[in-house]
Amino acid sequence: MSRRTYVSHVRSEAAAEKRDRVIQAAAQFLRDAESISAFSLDAVAKAAGVTRLTVYNQFGSRRGLLEAVFDDIAERGRLARLNDAMAMADPWRGLDNLIEIFCDFWNGDPAIGRLHDAAAIDPEFADALLARNMRRRQALEELVARMTEDKVARSARRDAVDMVFSLTSCAMFRMLAPGRSAKAVCTLLKGAARAAIERTCELSEKKA
Repeated sequence: MSRRTYVSHVRSEAAAEKRDRVIQAAAQFLRDAESISAFSLDAVAKAAGVTRLTVYNQFGSRRGLLEAVFDDIAERGRLARLNDAMAMADPWRGLDNLIEIFCDFWNGDPAIGRLHDAAAIDPEFADALLARNMRRRQALEELVARMTEDKVARSARRDAVDMVFSLTSCAMFRMLAPGRSAKAVCTLLKGAARAAIERTCELSEKKA
């Protein structure tokens, strides 16, 4: 290995370490801050012990940093487990598993709630967060399609997906969490999701 290649490798490792340090500092800032309005590149740079320019060069903007924090938490929260849920032969079991995964995710890190708070005041970040949540919707569309097959109209399937997409959101979890354990919320959501799909199918069959 030439010295130039070695130096480049060392610099890449250092940059990756610094990037991770900023992401972790940003996540911790979100957990500790009294308000999302206090979140800024300057504040995170100070918390991470780097310059604002370093943070800007790594992430480009406040939105870019928030997206990186969300993706890092998603990876640490093992959202990749969704592949196992989608692979289940019984789509109803797959739905239960998906709900368990997201309840675990929404409950796992206080920074997740703050990231959703940020979406309420930052339209650009809201768009980025919506794009990430659309992966959950696509999974639900596949599961509901497998449950209903050709038994209900496409509009009824869309209604069912809309309902379950709302039920499995971070906002719904946070609304139900006070006074309940994560397990109790999960059980409640499983029943509500199943009832929403079954009821939508019943109404569609009656119309037919």
